Amino acid sequence: MSYSTEQIRNVALAGHPGAGKTMLFEALLHAGGALQTAGSIERGSTVSDFDAIEKERGHSIDAAIASTDHAGIHVNLIDTPGYPDFRGPTLSALAAVETVAVVVDADTGIGYGTRRMMEYAQGRRLCRALVINKIDHEGANLGALMNELREVFGNEVLPLNLPANGGKSVIDCFGNNTGESDLGAVADWHQKIIDQVVEINEQVMDHFLEVGEDGLSGQELHDAFEQCLREGHLVPVCFVSARTGVGVKELLDIAEKLFPHPGEANPPMFVKGVGEDAAPIESKPDPAAHVIADVFKIVNDPFVGKLGIFRIYQGTVKKDTQLFVDDGKKPFKVGHLFKMKGKEHVEIERAVPGDIAAVAKVDELHFDAVLHDSHDEDQIHLAPLDFPKPMFGLAVEAASKGHEQKLSIALHKLSEEDPCFHVEHEVETNETVIHGLSDLHLRINLQRLKDRYGVEVKTRPPRIAYRETVSANAEGHHRHKKQTGGEHLAHALL
Repeated sequence: MSYSTEQIRNVALAGHPGAGKTMLFEALLHAGGALQTAGSIERGSTVSDFDAIEKERGHSIDAAIASTDHAGIHVNLIDTPGYPDFRGPTLSALAAVETVAVVVDADTGIGYGTRRMMEYAQGRRLCRALVINKIDHEGANLGALMNELREVFGNEVLPLNLPANGGKSVIDCFGNNTGESDLGAVADWHQKIIDQVVEINEQVMDHFLEVGEDGLSGQELHDAFEQCLREGHLVPVCFVSARTGVGVKELLDIAEKLFPHPGEANPPMFVKGVGEDAAPIESKPDPAAHVIADVFKIVNDPFVGKLGIFRIYQGTVKKDTQLFVDDGKKPFKVGHLFKMKGKEHVEIERAVPGDIAAVAKVDELHFDAVLHDSHDEDQIHLAPLDFPKPMFGLAVEAASKGHEQKLSIALHKLSEEDPCFHVEHEVETNETVIHGLSDLHLRINLQRLKDRYGVEVKTRPPRIAYRETVSANAEGHHRHKKQTGGEHLAHALL
Protein backbone atom coordinates (compact mmCIF):
# COMPACT_ATOMS: atom_id res chain seq x y z
CA MET A 1 0.00 0.00 0.00
CA SER A 2 1.30 3.44 -0.96
CA TYR A 3 0.44 6.01 1.70
CA SER A 4 0.86 9.67 2.62
CA THR A 5 1.73 11.33 5.93
CA GLU A 6 -1.97 11.84 6.70
CA GLN A 7 -2.49 8.07 6.50
CA ILE A 8 0.25 7.20 9.03
CA ARG A 9 -0.37 6.38 12.70
CA ASN A 10 2.62 5.78 14.99
CA VAL A 11 1.70 4.00 18.22
CA ALA A 12 3.90 2.66 21.04
CA LEU A 13 2.47 -0.03 23.31
CA ALA A 14 3.79 0.57 26.83
CA GLY A 15 2.89 -0.19 30.42
CA HIS A 16 3.42 -2.47 33.39
CA PRO A 17 5.02 -5.92 32.96
CA GLY A 18 2.54 -8.68 32.18
CA ALA A 19 -0.21 -6.37 30.93
CA GLY A 20 -0.25 -8.16 27.56
CA LYS A 21 1.52 -5.66 25.31
CA THR A 22 3.23 -8.28 23.16
CA MET A 23 0.06 -10.31 22.65
CA LEU A 24 -1.85 -7.13 21.77
CA PHE A 25 0.93 -6.28 19.30
CA GLU A 26 0.43 -9.72 17.70
CA ALA A 27 -3.36 -9.38 17.71
CA LEU A 28 -3.24 -5.96 16.02
CA LEU A 29 -0.88 -7.23 13.31
CA HIS A 30 -3.15 -10.22 12.74
CA ALA A 31 -6.32 -8.11 12.64
CA GLY A 32 -4.68 -5.76 10.13
CA GLY A 33 -3.64 -8.63 7.88
CA ALA A 34 0.12 -8.38 8.44
CA LEU A 35 0.13 -11.83 10.08
CA GLN A 36 -1.81 -14.89 9.01
CA THR A 37 -1.73 -16.17 12.59
CA ALA A 38 -0.96 -14.31 15.79
CA GLY A 39 2.16 -15.60 17.51
CA SER A 40 2.37 -17.10 20.99
CA ILE A 41 4.74 -16.26 23.84
CA GLU A 42 4.56 -19.85 25.09
CA ARG A 43 5.60 -21.20 21.68
CA GLY A 44 8.21 -18.47 21.20
CA SER A 45 6.61 -17.49 17.89
CA THR A 46 5.85 -13.79 18.38
CA VAL A 47 7.09 -11.18 15.91
CA SER A 48 8.43 -8.88 18.61
CA ASP A 49 10.10 -11.27 21.08
CA PHE A 50 12.42 -12.86 18.52
CA ASP A 51 15.61 -12.72 20.60
CA ALA A 52 16.63 -16.09 22.09
CA ILE A 53 16.80 -14.58 25.59
CA GLU A 54 13.30 -13.11 25.23
CA LYS A 55 11.95 -16.50 24.18
CA GLU A 56 13.68 -18.15 27.12
CA ARG A 57 12.45 -15.64 29.70
CA GLY A 58 8.96 -15.14 28.23
CA HIS A 59 8.98 -11.32 28.23
CA SER A 60 10.30 -8.43 26.14
CA ILE A 61 13.74 -6.99 26.83
CA ASP A 62 13.96 -4.81 23.72
CA ALA A 63 11.60 -2.69 21.62
CA ALA A 64 10.32 -4.24 18.39
CA ILE A 65 8.74 -2.56 15.37
CA ALA A 66 6.24 -3.78 12.80
CA SER A 67 3.47 -2.24 10.73
CA THR A 68 0.09 -3.11 9.31
CA ASP A 69 -2.44 -1.50 6.99
CA HIS A 70 -6.07 -1.03 7.98
CA ALA A 71 -8.97 0.88 6.43
CA GLY A 72 -6.69 3.08 4.35
CA ILE A 73 -4.13 3.86 7.05
CA HIS A 74 -0.61 2.58 7.74
CA VAL A 75 -0.01 1.82 11.42
CA ASN A 76 3.56 1.64 12.75
CA LEU A 77 3.49 -0.27 16.04
CA ILE A 78 6.27 -0.45 18.63
CA ASP A 79 6.12 -3.11 21.33
CA THR A 80 8.16 -1.98 24.34
CA PRO A 81 9.47 -3.81 27.44
CA GLY A 82 7.51 -3.35 30.65
CA TYR A 83 10.25 -4.14 33.16
CA PRO A 84 12.07 -1.04 34.48
CA ASP A 85 15.38 -2.89 33.98
CA PHE A 86 14.93 -2.29 30.23
CA ARG A 87 13.63 1.27 30.33
CA GLY A 88 16.18 2.47 27.76
CA PRO A 89 14.56 0.84 24.69
CA THR A 90 11.11 1.78 26.00
CA LEU A 91 11.86 5.49 26.34
CA SER A 92 13.74 5.54 23.03
CA ALA A 93 10.50 4.53 21.31
CA LEU A 94 8.81 7.71 22.55
CA ALA A 95 10.96 9.69 20.12
CA ALA A 96 9.24 7.96 17.20
CA VAL A 97 5.51 8.11 17.92
CA GLU A 98 2.59 10.49 18.32
CA THR A 99 0.51 8.18 20.51
CA VAL A 100 1.44 6.08 23.54
CA ALA A 101 -1.11 3.34 24.26
CA VAL A 102 -0.56 2.35 27.89
CA VAL A 103 -1.82 -1.21 28.30
CA VAL A 104 -3.47 -2.08 31.63
CA ASP A 105 -4.17 -5.60 32.91
CA ALA A 106 -7.88 -5.89 33.76
CA ASP A 107 -7.02 -8.27 36.62
CA THR A 108 -4.13 -6.49 38.34
CA GLY A 109 -5.01 -2.91 37.42
CA ILE A 110 -2.69 0.07 37.73
CA GLY A 111 0.96 -0.78 38.33
CA TYR A 112 4.14 1.21 38.75
CA GLY A 113 4.85 0.88 35.02
CA THR A 114 1.41 2.30 34.21
CA ARG A 115 2.07 5.47 36.18
CA ARG A 116 5.62 5.93 34.91
CA MET A 117 4.71 5.58 31.24
CA MET A 118 1.78 7.96 31.61
CA GLU A 119 4.19 10.47 33.16
CA TYR A 120 6.87 9.98 30.51
CA ALA A 121 4.36 10.36 27.67
CA GLN A 122 2.89 13.50 29.21
CA GLY A 123 6.38 14.96 29.65
CA ARG A 124 7.05 14.48 25.92
CA ARG A 125 3.67 16.07 25.01
CA LEU A 126 2.51 12.85 23.38
CA CYS A 127 -1.11 11.80 22.99
CA ARG A 128 -2.02 9.16 25.56
CA ALA A 129 -4.56 6.35 25.49
CA LEU A 130 -5.30 3.61 28.01
CA VAL A 131 -6.01 0.13 26.65
CA ILE A 132 -7.59 -2.25 29.17
CA ASN A 133 -6.61 -5.78 28.17
CA LYS A 134 -7.88 -9.21 29.31
CA ILE A 135 -11.48 -8.05 29.67
CA ASP A 136 -12.63 -11.64 29.14
CA HIS A 137 -11.07 -12.82 32.42
CA GLU A 138 -13.52 -14.01 35.04
CA GLY A 139 -13.42 -11.90 38.14
CA ALA A 140 -12.09 -8.78 36.41
CA ASN A 141 -13.93 -5.83 37.96
CA LEU A 142 -13.91 -3.44 35.01
CA GLY A 143 -16.19 -0.90 36.66
CA ALA A 144 -13.90 -0.57 39.68
CA LEU A 145 -10.86 -0.35 37.39
CA MET A 146 -12.48 2.41 35.33
CA ASN A 147 -13.16 4.37 38.53
CA GLU A 148 -9.59 3.82 39.73
CA LEU A 149 -8.14 5.07 36.43
CA ARG A 150 -10.19 8.26 36.72
CA GLU A 151 -9.17 8.76 40.35
CA VAL A 152 -5.46 8.32 39.59
CA PHE A 153 -5.18 10.05 36.21
CA GLY A 154 -8.09 12.50 36.36
CA ASN A 155 -11.58 12.93 35.00
CA GLU A 156 -10.14 13.40 31.51
CA VAL A 157 -9.93 9.58 31.42
CA LEU A 158 -13.05 8.53 29.49
CA PRO A 159 -13.95 5.46 27.42
CA LEU A 160 -14.38 5.41 23.65
CA ASN A 161 -15.98 1.99 23.89
CA LEU A 162 -17.31 -0.22 26.67
CA PRO A 163 -17.24 -3.94 27.46
CA ALA A 164 -20.51 -5.79 26.91
CA ASN A 165 -21.87 -9.33 27.37
CA GLY A 166 -19.42 -10.11 30.13
CA GLY A 167 -16.35 -9.01 28.15
CA LYS A 168 -17.32 -10.98 25.04
CA SER A 169 -17.83 -7.84 22.95
CA VAL A 170 -17.38 -4.06 23.04
CA ILE A 171 -19.83 -1.31 22.19
CA ASP A 172 -18.94 2.16 20.87
CA CYS A 173 -19.84 5.03 23.21
CA PHE A 174 -18.31 7.94 21.28
CA GLY A 175 -20.20 7.79 17.98
CA ASN A 176 -23.12 5.84 19.49
CA ASN A 177 -25.43 6.75 22.37
CA THR A 178 -27.73 3.74 22.63
CA GLY A 179 -27.54 0.36 24.29
CA GLU A 180 -26.34 -1.20 27.53
CA SER A 181 -22.83 -2.20 28.54
CA ASP A 182 -21.17 -3.98 31.43
CA LEU A 183 -20.52 -0.50 32.86
CA GLY A 184 -24.07 0.78 32.55
CA ALA A 185 -26.00 2.80 29.98
CA VAL A 186 -24.00 3.78 26.90
CA ALA A 187 -25.79 7.14 26.78
CA ASP A 188 -24.32 8.22 30.14
CA TRP A 189 -20.71 7.65 29.03
CA HIS A 190 -21.43 9.12 25.60
CA GLN A 191 -22.60 12.37 27.15
CA LYS A 192 -19.53 12.59 29.39
CA ILE A 193 -17.05 12.23 26.54
CA ILE A 194 -18.92 14.59 24.21
CA ASP A 195 -19.03 17.25 26.94
CA GLN A 196 -15.30 16.74 27.57
CA VAL A 197 -14.44 17.10 23.89
CA VAL A 198 -16.50 20.16 23.01
CA GLU A 199 -15.40 22.21 26.04
CA ILE A 200 -11.80 22.34 24.76
CA ASN A 201 -12.71 24.87 22.08
CA GLU A 202 -14.85 27.90 22.90
CA GLN A 203 -16.20 28.23 19.36
CA VAL A 204 -17.20 24.56 19.21
CA MET A 205 -18.69 24.81 22.70
CA ASP A 206 -20.84 27.80 21.70
CA HIS A 207 -22.00 26.02 18.55
CA PHE A 208 -22.78 22.89 20.59
CA LEU A 209 -24.88 24.87 23.07
CA GLU A 210 -26.69 26.52 20.17
CA VAL A 211 -27.49 23.51 17.96
CA GLY A 212 -26.75 20.45 20.11
CA GLU A 213 -24.58 17.47 19.23
CA ASP A 214 -26.53 16.64 16.07
CA GLY A 215 -25.81 20.11 14.71
CA LEU A 216 -22.02 19.74 14.96
CA SER A 217 -20.18 18.69 11.83
CA GLY A 218 -17.97 15.62 11.90
CA GLN A 219 -14.96 17.84 11.20
CA GLU A 220 -15.73 20.10 14.17
CA LEU A 221 -15.91 17.14 16.51
CA HIS A 222 -12.78 15.55 15.03
CA ASP A 223 -10.71 18.74 15.32
CA ALA A 224 -11.84 19.27 18.91
CA PHE A 225 -10.97 15.65 19.72
CA GLU A 226 -7.45 16.04 18.31
CA GLN A 227 -6.98 19.25 20.30
CA CYS A 228 -8.03 17.37 23.44
CA LEU A 229 -5.40 14.71 22.78
CA ARG A 230 -2.67 17.27 22.12
CA GLU A 231 -3.42 19.23 25.28
CA GLY A 232 -3.99 16.22 27.54
CA HIS A 233 -7.62 17.24 28.05
CA LEU A 234 -8.74 13.72 27.14
CA VAL A 235 -7.17 10.32 27.78
CA PRO A 236 -9.36 7.86 25.86
CA VAL A 237 -9.88 4.32 27.14
CA CYS A 238 -10.39 1.27 24.92
CA PHE A 239 -11.30 -2.25 26.03
CA VAL A 240 -9.77 -5.35 24.41
CA SER A 241 -8.92 -8.98 24.87
CA ALA A 242 -5.77 -9.74 22.91
CA ARG A 243 -6.35 -13.45 23.58
CA THR A 244 -9.85 -13.68 22.09
CA GLY A 245 -9.57 -10.74 19.68
CA VAL A 246 -12.45 -8.83 21.25
CA GLY A 247 -12.04 -5.09 20.68
CA VAL A 248 -8.85 -5.46 18.61
CA LYS A 249 -10.35 -4.50 15.25
CA GLU A 250 -12.24 -1.72 17.03
CA LEU A 251 -8.91 -0.43 18.38
CA LEU A 252 -7.57 -0.25 14.81
CA ASP A 253 -10.75 1.59 13.79
CA ILE A 254 -10.13 4.08 16.61
CA ALA A 255 -6.54 4.54 15.40
CA GLU A 256 -7.86 5.27 11.91
CA LYS A 257 -10.58 7.70 12.94
CA LEU A 258 -9.25 9.35 16.11
CA PHE A 259 -5.54 8.81 16.78
CA PRO A 260 -3.50 11.72 15.35
CA HIS A 261 -1.46 11.50 12.19
CA PRO A 262 2.00 13.15 12.28
CA GLY A 263 0.60 16.49 11.15
CA GLU A 264 -2.06 16.60 13.88
CA ALA A 265 0.09 15.87 16.93
CA ASN A 266 2.23 18.30 18.91
CA PRO A 267 5.32 19.23 16.88
CA PRO A 268 8.56 17.39 17.74
CA MET A 269 10.86 19.03 20.29
CA PHE A 270 13.75 19.97 17.99
CA VAL A 271 16.34 22.59 18.92
CA LYS A 272 19.19 24.10 16.91
CA GLY A 273 22.52 25.04 18.45
CA VAL A 274 24.19 24.04 21.69
CA GLY A 275 24.20 25.36 25.24
CA GLU A 276 22.80 28.84 25.74
CA ASP A 277 22.59 29.36 21.98
CA ALA A 278 20.15 26.45 21.51
CA ALA A 279 16.75 27.59 20.27
CA PRO A 280 13.59 25.64 19.42
CA ILE A 281 12.91 25.12 15.73
CA GLU A 282 9.85 23.85 13.94
CA SER A 283 9.84 20.97 11.49
CA LYS A 284 6.94 20.44 9.10
CA PRO A 285 5.79 17.07 7.71
CA ASP A 286 6.30 18.35 4.16
CA PRO A 287 7.50 15.67 1.71
CA ALA A 288 9.16 18.32 -0.47
CA ALA A 289 11.16 19.96 2.34
CA HIS A 290 14.72 19.18 3.42
CA VAL A 291 15.03 15.83 5.18
CA ILE A 292 15.09 15.77 8.99
CA ALA A 293 15.04 12.36 10.66
CA ASP A 294 16.03 11.06 14.08
CA VAL A 295 17.68 7.69 14.76
CA PHE A 296 15.87 6.22 17.76
CA LYS A 297 17.18 2.66 17.63
CA ILE A 298 20.41 0.88 16.67
CA VAL A 299 20.55 -2.85 15.93
CA ASN A 300 23.79 -4.70 15.22
CA ASP A 301 22.42 -7.42 12.97
CA PRO A 302 24.70 -10.41 12.27
CA PHE A 303 23.56 -10.51 8.62
CA VAL A 304 23.11 -6.89 7.50
CA GLY A 305 25.51 -5.19 9.94
CA LYS A 306 24.67 -2.03 11.85
CA LEU A 307 21.05 -1.05 11.30
CA GLY A 308 19.88 2.48 12.11
CA ILE A 309 16.11 2.77 12.58
CA PHE A 310 14.82 6.31 12.24
CA ARG A 311 11.66 8.39 12.25
CA ILE A 312 11.29 10.93 9.45
CA TYR A 313 9.94 14.30 10.55
CA GLN A 314 10.41 16.24 7.34
CA GLY A 315 11.25 15.49 3.70
CA THR A 316 11.28 12.22 1.77
CA VAL A 317 13.99 9.55 1.93
CA LYS A 318 14.53 7.39 -1.15
CA LYS A 319 17.14 4.99 -2.43
CA ASP A 320 20.29 6.92 -3.40
CA THR A 321 19.34 9.90 -1.19
CA GLN A 322 22.49 11.57 0.17
CA LEU A 323 22.25 12.11 3.94
CA PHE A 324 24.50 13.74 6.52
CA VAL A 325 24.80 12.37 10.06
CA ASP A 326 24.62 15.18 12.63
CA ASP A 327 27.21 17.82 11.64
CA GLY A 328 29.22 15.48 9.43
CA LYS A 329 30.83 16.94 6.32
CA LYS A 330 30.66 13.81 4.19
CA PRO A 331 27.23 12.35 3.33
CA PHE A 332 26.38 8.69 2.92
CA LYS A 333 24.18 7.31 0.15
CA VAL A 334 21.08 5.30 1.02
CA GLY A 335 21.79 2.05 -0.79
CA HIS A 336 18.90 0.10 0.67
CA LEU A 337 15.89 1.39 2.60
CA PHE A 338 13.95 -0.95 4.88
CA LYS A 339 10.75 -1.29 6.87
CA MET A 340 10.96 -3.42 9.99
CA LYS A 341 8.82 -6.44 10.84
CA GLY A 342 10.36 -7.73 14.04
CA LYS A 343 13.69 -9.22 13.02
CA GLU A 344 12.80 -9.13 9.31
CA HIS A 345 13.76 -6.27 6.99
CA VAL A 346 11.43 -5.49 4.08
CA GLU A 347 13.01 -3.33 1.37
CA ILE A 348 11.05 -0.26 0.24
CA GLU A 349 11.58 2.46 -2.35
CA ARG A 350 10.82 5.56 -0.27
CA ALA A 351 9.66 6.80 3.11
CA VAL A 352 7.57 9.94 3.68
CA PRO A 353 7.35 12.33 6.66
CA GLY A 354 6.01 10.53 9.71
CA ASP A 355 7.18 7.11 8.60
CA ILE A 356 9.64 4.79 10.32
CA ALA A 357 12.40 3.24 8.20
CA ALA A 358 15.93 1.86 8.48
CA VAL A 359 19.29 1.94 6.70
CA ALA A 360 22.15 -0.52 7.06
CA LYS A 361 25.94 -0.54 7.09
CA VAL A 362 26.50 3.11 8.02
CA ASP A 363 29.15 3.12 10.74
CA GLU A 364 28.58 6.77 11.70
CA LEU A 365 25.01 6.10 12.85
CA HIS A 366 24.32 6.21 16.57
CA PHE A 367 21.35 6.57 18.88
CA ASP A 368 19.75 10.04 18.61
CA ALA A 369 21.71 10.94 15.46
CA VAL A 370 19.93 13.42 13.21
CA LEU A 371 19.90 12.62 9.49
CA HIS A 372 19.49 15.47 7.02
CA ASP A 373 20.26 16.27 3.40
CA SER A 374 21.36 19.90 3.75
CA HIS A 375 23.90 21.73 5.91
CA ASP A 376 21.08 24.16 6.72
CA GLU A 377 20.06 21.54 9.28
CA ASP A 378 23.46 21.25 10.98
CA GLN A 379 23.37 21.40 14.81
CA ILE A 380 19.75 20.22 14.96
CA HIS A 381 18.80 17.64 17.57
CA LEU A 382 15.79 16.49 19.55
CA ALA A 383 15.39 17.60 23.15
CA PRO A 384 17.03 14.79 25.14
CA LEU A 385 14.95 12.03 26.66
CA ASP A 386 15.00 11.74 30.44
CA PHE A 387 16.69 8.36 30.82
CA PRO A 388 17.23 6.88 34.28
CA LYS A 389 20.86 6.89 35.34
CA PRO A 390 22.57 3.46 35.35
CA MET A 391 23.65 2.94 38.96
CA PHE A 392 24.77 -0.70 38.95
CA GLY A 393 28.37 -1.42 37.98
CA LEU A 394 30.54 -4.46 37.29
CA ALA A 395 34.19 -4.70 36.33
CA VAL A 396 34.67 -7.17 33.47
CA GLU A 397 37.65 -8.77 31.80
CA ALA A 398 37.94 -11.41 29.10
CA ALA A 399 38.01 -14.92 30.52
CA SER A 400 40.50 -15.98 27.84
CA LYS A 401 43.74 -14.21 27.03
CA GLY A 402 43.80 -12.65 23.60
CA HIS A 403 40.06 -11.84 23.64
CA GLU A 404 40.48 -8.28 24.99
CA GLN A 405 39.90 -6.63 21.61
CA LYS A 406 36.95 -8.89 20.89
CA LEU A 407 35.44 -7.96 24.26
CA SER A 408 35.93 -4.25 23.62
CA ILE A 409 34.19 -4.40 20.23
CA ALA A 410 31.30 -6.48 21.58
CA LEU A 411 30.71 -4.16 24.55
CA HIS A 412 30.71 -1.15 22.23
CA LYS A 413 28.05 -2.77 20.05
CA LEU A 414 25.85 -3.58 23.04
CA SER A 415 26.14 -0.01 24.36
CA GLU A 416 25.11 1.34 20.94
CA GLU A 417 21.82 -0.54 21.21
CA ASP A 418 20.81 0.53 24.72
CA PRO A 419 21.12 4.14 25.94
CA CYS A 420 21.05 2.92 29.56
CA PHE A 421 23.94 0.46 29.18
CA HIS A 422 27.26 2.27 29.55
CA VAL A 423 30.83 1.06 29.18
CA GLU A 424 33.86 2.95 30.44
CA HIS A 425 37.53 2.32 31.07
CA GLU A 426 38.67 3.44 34.51
CA VAL A 427 42.20 4.71 33.96
CA GLU A 428 43.13 4.87 37.65
CA THR A 429 42.21 1.23 38.32
CA ASN A 430 42.83 -0.01 34.77
CA GLU A 431 39.41 -1.69 34.68
CA THR A 432 36.63 -1.94 32.12
CA VAL A 433 33.39 -1.22 33.98
CA ILE A 434 29.87 -1.78 32.65
CA HIS A 435 26.95 0.17 34.10
CA GLY A 436 23.25 -0.71 33.92
CA LEU A 437 19.90 -0.11 35.57
CA SER A 438 19.90 -3.30 37.64
CA ASP A 439 21.64 -6.58 38.26
CA LEU A 440 19.22 -8.21 35.79
CA HIS A 441 20.04 -5.59 33.15
CA LEU A 442 23.75 -6.37 33.47
CA ARG A 443 23.23 -10.14 33.49
CA ILE A 444 21.19 -9.98 30.28
CA ASN A 445 23.96 -8.05 28.54
CA LEU A 446 26.60 -10.49 29.80
CA GLN A 447 24.51 -13.32 28.38
CA ARG A 448 24.33 -11.47 25.05
CA LEU A 449 28.10 -11.12 25.10
CA LYS A 450 28.39 -14.88 25.28
CA ASP A 451 25.53 -15.84 22.93
CA ARG A 452 26.03 -13.23 20.19
CA TYR A 453 29.75 -12.61 20.21
CA GLY A 454 31.20 -15.72 21.83
CA VAL A 455 32.91 -13.72 24.58
CA GLU A 456 32.97 -15.02 28.14
CA VAL A 457 34.05 -12.70 30.93
CA LYS A 458 35.11 -12.70 34.54
CA THR A 459 33.32 -10.15 36.72
CA ARG A 460 33.93 -8.49 40.08
CA PRO A 461 32.83 -5.35 41.91
CA PRO A 462 34.65 -2.27 40.56
CA ARG A 463 37.68 -1.16 42.55
CA ILE A 464 37.49 2.20 44.25
CA ALA A 465 40.03 4.72 43.01
CA TYR A 466 41.14 6.35 46.27
CA ARG A 467 42.32 9.85 45.46
CA GLU A 468 43.99 10.52 48.86
CA THR A 469 46.13 8.01 50.77
CA VAL A 470 48.37 8.21 53.85
CA SER A 471 51.89 8.65 52.48
CA ALA A 472 53.96 9.68 55.57
CA ASN A 473 53.85 10.17 59.36
CA ALA A 474 52.70 13.55 60.64
CA GLU A 475 52.10 15.23 64.00
CA GLY A 476 49.54 17.87 64.83
CA HIS A 477 48.62 19.85 67.96
CA HIS A 478 45.49 21.81 68.82
CA ARG A 479 44.39 23.55 72.03
CA HIS A 480 40.67 24.17 72.48
CA LYS A 481 39.98 26.71 75.25
CA LYS A 482 36.57 27.51 76.71
CA GLN A 483 36.46 30.10 79.56
CA THR A 484 33.41 30.11 81.88
CA GLY A 485 34.96 31.17 85.19
CA GLY A 486 37.94 28.90 85.58
CA GLU A 487 40.54 27.70 83.16
CA HIS A 488 39.06 24.95 81.00
CA LEU A 489 40.90 23.69 78.02
CA ALA A 490 41.54 20.59 75.99
CA HIS A 491 44.75 19.70 74.28
CA ALA A 492 44.68 17.25 71.37
CA LEU A 493 47.71 15.54 69.93
CA LEU A 494 47.36 13.82 66.54
